[in-house]
Amino acid sequence: MNFEEGFLKDVIKRFTNYKDLGEKTFAQLEEKDFFFQASPESNSIAVIVQHLHGNMLSRFTNFLTEDGEKIWRKRDGEFENNAATKDEVIALWDEGWQCVFNSVKSLKPEDITKSVYIRSEALSVYDALLRQLAHYPYHVGQIVFIGKMLKDGNWQSLSIPKNKSGTYNDKMGHKA
Repeated sequence: MNFEEGFLKDVIKRFTNYKDLGEKTFAQLEEKDFFFQASPESNSIAVIVQHLHGNMLSRFTNFLTEDGEKIWRKRDGEFENNAATKDEVIALWDEGWQCVFNSVKSLKPEDITKSVYIRSEALSVYDALLRQLAHYPYHVGQIVFIGKMLKDGNWQSLSIPKNKSGTYNDKMGHKA
């Protein structure tokens, strides 16, 4: 496998990991939790998902042939609560990720060095993918933080639970 093939495979693996973290958080939440705002200036999980959805559709629709900031995108509206239910939020989440995966899975190794545009800025496909691999985990981290804060003592860890690193390492056969 050459570098370009490996990179595309790894991009899909990382996107899948962040999608899974969000979904494992959603599974622990009640309907009302999706709409919780810590303050009037903070975003709810629903708003964060709306923003991700808008960004994903804009960036990955016709990824190689159109600017990633589509004229039909209404970014400011993504930060107003437009979803009414948990199911609506999850439908946006699923549609956004489906667009991402369809686009990335269609890329060929030779596409990595091509130029794409985001807000008229030329980026290599490689760099544009890295940009989204920084942006999406940033917001997934916010979703996980809000979920963990809301569930508090009832939170089910998505990684190695607090004070359990030694147990985890022993189970995995890691030596110090």
